[in-house]
Parts: sequence; structure tokens; C-alpha cells
Amino acid sequence: MNATEEYAEVVHLAARGDGVTADGRHVPGAAPGDRVGADGAIIPGLHHVAPPCRHFGACGGCQLQHVDEETLADFAARRVLEPLERLGIRPDQLMPTHMSAPGTRRRAAMRATRTKGQVRLGFNVGGQHSIVDLVECPVLHPALMALVGPLKRVLAPHLSEKSAIGVTMTLTDSGIDLLLANLQANSLPVIEGLTDFAARQGLARLSVEGPMGVETLVARADPALVMGGVSVTVPPAAFLQATEDGEAALVAAVTEICGAAGRVADLFAGSGTFALPLSQHARVLAADAAGPAIKALEAAARRAGRHVEALHRDLFRKPLSAQELAPFEAVVIDPPRAGAIAQSEALAVSAVPVVAAVSCNPATFARDAERLVAGGYRLGRLWPVAQFRWSTHVELVAEFRRQGG
Repeated sequence: MNATEEYAEVVHLAARGDGVTADGRHVPGAAPGDRVGADGAIIPGLHHVAPPCRHFGACGGCQLQHVDEETLADFAARRVLEPLERLGIRPDQLMPTHMSAPGTRRRAAMRATRTKGQVRLGFNVGGQHSIVDLVECPVLHPALMALVGPLKRVLAPHLSEKSAIGVTMTLTDSGIDLLLANLQANSLPVIEGLTDFAARQGLARLSVEGPMGVETLVARADPALVMGGVSVTVPPAAFLQATEDGEAALVAAVTEICGAAGRVADLFAGSGTFALPLSQHARVLAADAAGPAIKALEAAARRAGRHVEALHRDLFRKPLSAQELAPFEAVVIDPPRAGAIAQSEALAVSAVPVVAAVSCNPATFARDAERLVAGGYRLGRLWPVAQFRWSTHVELVAEFRRQGG
């Protein structure tokens, strides 16, 4: 066997980011075009690049820092297409992949721990419960990364050995909204210390979450975001699209699908990511089971004079029926990772002419899409959105129209 024959070429990336060779081997850290020896040694190819972060390979947040831009875009497209193709479904048109830039992630959920006396704050090690102690993060917005060091210092006195505090940081238009989980803040010294920390760091809001729920300790500014020209005060740790540009790409696609529809239902509406932009030209019913989010949307729409009806409803247990959906010219559906099988089945037997489906899980999206296609919808345009840069996590927007519509 000569030297060339001893190596297998990596032909594509698997769903979890491993390189897959022509002979079917999965090789962590390999990129398409690399050659892999029988001993696992990798000879980098044209698509292999140097990872920008020292934590790559340990931190579970990123799996694809070793591949170039072309490969990232191709991976995102394959991730949304392959589950559909296994069901025999193909879109009429695959739109260009949107990719968020480094340093734009505006929301992060981390943990602080103390192990053998050392305080760590960061993301989990891949596949483990231990923590990567963040020194840098090219994904996070610089304002969030700048808070990591001060947070370690202020949380250190509250961490006993092997204990953990959950840390959720959200960058709003008025500053960082910080939520700390599993932190006992029931004494005056602790409260005063956290209040002083919030003032020194210029936080918009600082809240703690415990057995009795979420309590806001400091509210220095209204932690608000503008959605569709409307300022929304977001609840602590509310769902939010990961990046501002990623949200804009999703909204642009949904708006294009809905077109001139005058009555729109936004299902799993959250705080109004799609409902508020659509309300500029349509009457919108916004439904969600998350009480604080739907209340925030309702209050924001009322202040702005927008035609939005907010409905607090668990769409998993009680989806809108075909009869309830009948008045709408378009429906937007943006469920969590589990998808929305019950609501998709109700849509499949409805008369709604167009559905804009947003998903953060290509697998459950494909399952729900199969129901819509079986019910007479056709999958038109499909937009891959990779706002979780260097991650295998990919989102999408899909256009479904009634056959003949």
C-alpha cells in the first residue's frame, strides 16, 4: 500500500460536527478536504482553519471553529435539508444561508462553580458537567465577555465546594439584564453587595431565581429591546433570538412569506419577535404559554397602539383548531426544540393559505413539515439561519402554501 492509499479523505461533516471520511469513519476535528490516516492523524486540507479560541475542543459551545466560511454555510444548508430529504420532501428553493458574525451573541447561559477551591465561570465541557473557565469567547458580544471576570469575583463568596450558580446574561438596548439562579439573596449584606455590583457594572437589571420564582433586586433601567419599531420590556431570562442580525434575518423571511396578509396568527409568539413587526401592516393574534412574555408583548403593543391580541394559551395541550384558524390569511409558528406536532396537525386540516414556519430543530421541523405536506401544503422557499456561530445548532424559516394557493 503506498502513502496516498493509507489516507482517507473527509467528504462532509456529520450532524454533530465530526468529519466523515469516504470510508464512513467519523473523525472529530476534521474538515472536508482533510486526509485522515489509519491512526487518526489529520492532514489539513483547504477548508481547515486555525480555531480562533483557546477553549476550542474543550468547551461544548462550539464544534466548528476549525472549518472555513464556505464549509459553515454548506453545513447549515445540509442540516436543514437532510431530515426533509429522508422523508422525501424538497423545497422549491433553498435560499442563501445567513451566518452571524463573531462577537454578536447577545444572550448566554453559563454556570459558576467551585471545585477544589477554584472558582470557574463558563460553559460546560463538551459532553460533561464540568466547566470551562472562560478566558476568552469570540462568540459573545464584548459587553457580555467583559462581565465574566467581575462576576467571578462577586460570586466567589457565595460558592461552596461543588455548588453551582446559574448565570444568564442578556444584552438589551439599555444594558445587561442579569439573572442569577440558586443564589441565596435573603440577607441585607448580600443584597447590598449585589446592588453595589449592579451599579458598578452599569447593569440594567439584576434578578435572582430561587424556589419561590424570580425576584428582581435591582432595576436601574428598563431592560428593553425594539421589535418592529416597538420597545418591549423583556422579562428576566425571556426567550430571545441569539443575535440581533439573526433575528433580523428571521423576521425578514417571515415578513416576506406573510406578504400582504391582513390577519395573521403568531403561534409561540414569545415577547413579539414576529408579532410586532407584522402588526405594522396586519391585525395579529399572538399566542404563547409563557405568561410573562405574552404580558410584555401585550403591554408593548398597547403602548404603541398596535393591533395585537395577546392570548395566554398552552399550544401543546390546546392547539388552535382548524375552526379557530379559519379567519387568518397567514400563520406564523415558532415552537421550541420539541416542535409542535399537535398544532401542525391542526394546521394541516385548516384552510390557512400560507404558513411561515420557524424552527430551531431541523429534525422536529421535518416531522411537522411532513404533516403539513400530507395535508396539502407545498414547501416553497427555505432559509437556513446560522446565528449560533461555529455551533452545530442551525435555525430555519420555511414557506408553506396550500396547493393551488
